[in-house]
Amino acid sequence: MRHACAPVCAIGALTLAGFLHPGVGARAVSQSRPAPVTSIKPRVIRLAAPMDAESRGGIIAADVDGDGRMDFVVTAPNHIGAYRLDGKLLWSVATDVRISAGSSENTGLPGHHAPGVQVADIDGDRRPEVIHLDQSDRLYIRDGKTGAVKRAIQVPHPEGSERWEHVAVANLRGLGDRDIVLQTTNARGYRMGRFVSAYAADKLDGPPLWSTRDFGALAHGPFRLADLDGDGRDEICGYTILGPDGKRTDWEYPPIEKSRAGGASFHIDSIFIADVRPDVPGLEAVLLEEGRNYTACVSKARGVLWWTTNDRQEPQNAAVGEFDLTRPGLEIWCRSRFDQHQKPWVLDAQGKVVARYAMDDVAPDGWTASGVEAIFTIDWTGGPVQLALAKERHKEGDVALFEPMTGRFVSVFRAQAYRVYAADVAGDWREEVIVVDRDTIEVYQNPDRNPNPRHPRLWTQQHYRRNKMNWNYYSP
Repeated sequence: MRHACAPVCAIGALTLAGFLHPGVGARAVSQSRPAPVTSIKPRVIRLAAPMDAESRGGIIAADVDGDGRMDFVVTAPNHIGAYRLDGKLLWSVATDVRISAGSSENTGLPGHHAPGVQVADIDGDRRPEVIHLDQSDRLYIRDGKTGAVKRAIQVPHPEGSERWEHVAVANLRGLGDRDIVLQTTNARGYRMGRFVSAYAADKLDGPPLWSTRDFGALAHGPFRLADLDGDGRDEICGYTILGPDGKRTDWEYPPIEKSRAGGASFHIDSIFIADVRPDVPGLEAVLLEEGRNYTACVSKARGVLWWTTNDRQEPQNAAVGEFDLTRPGLEIWCRSRFDQHQKPWVLDAQGKVVARYAMDDVAPDGWTASGVEAIFTIDWTGGPVQLALAKERHKEGDVALFEPMTGRFVSVFRAQAYRVYAADVAGDWREEVIVVDRDTIEVYQNPDRNPNPRHPRLWTQQHYRRNKMNWNYYSP
């Protein structure tokens, strides 16, 4: 599906900002760039407990109380709070919620900035539940409206692990959101989430639907859930893809071998699910490597559609979306790995580099030289082209919307952002900019006229609902 912002110019054209569109081989003209600071006044929601300044906890949007409107669930060390968009605190509980105290490869899943909670009606009573793990293998199911515990059950973790570390709600049997998928890492050494088990939500004290000890996990976060083939049931995605029955696909991700990048080793930094190639049935997974530094686009049915590199530069993190209407399919904006002076590039749906530029040449005056992090594709304008949302990297700093094809910063939101998030919470299908600082949630809504007011809300898409609870929680 195609969505959100003012049309992006073709490669080689002049942008409205007055510098060259940084196409392949082009370099933007260096000049003073005052920050395009927004005048939008946000809705402000005060938190019942402060957000962690480091990496523990995060935010999701969901209908928590069952009134049909989007709410927020925010986690911090030993705390979960639920808030309405109008600022009312629905409930706040002290609980040892499983969130990470550092990088998942060192301290286990779910990873930096991960909220560690899910919201869904898992028992069929038409009322949402909030689901989370604690630090001692207990799985909690709470009443979404009140936060009261409906059930807490000890689920044995696999031998070789410390505890279950990540939970996600799934539809594996075609019965709706009635299944629970758990993941954990090895207790010793470089930790990877290879242990995955699936349970029926009403039989958590029984045997799992299936289990595996060799899932092809990401290095810095949990699996991703998505219905890749359109049958209504979810696949579990890493560099291996598990079907709803826990079985692997019959194709293999490019392995470590001498004929590939000289035998260089790799791990997967991040993964994105989207309809990159409309000519291929279903959704595709885009995987970004560290080590070999390739980017791949894979289909459940057809396997690896392409596997490519930009001069062996590490892509590290990305935004995938409709960034250029002149090209078929979606585009993949790759951030680059540089600690400072990032040099992003853009791949088209066929894996060809179609744009590249230096972040120093496009960022506004005063923006950190470390670049951007916590990146989301966002439907901000209601038009057919999307933007990217990100915060200043490695600091509690400003937040911005920018054009991935050109790097042009469209709006800057002055903040001391601990977390950033994008979701349709106001109800007009466009997504809001959601900023969490130490003590508040700030929600910025686009005040301009919505050009497509009859567009269905994004929450009607199962993929969107999954993506708002399971994403690349942090892009370091």
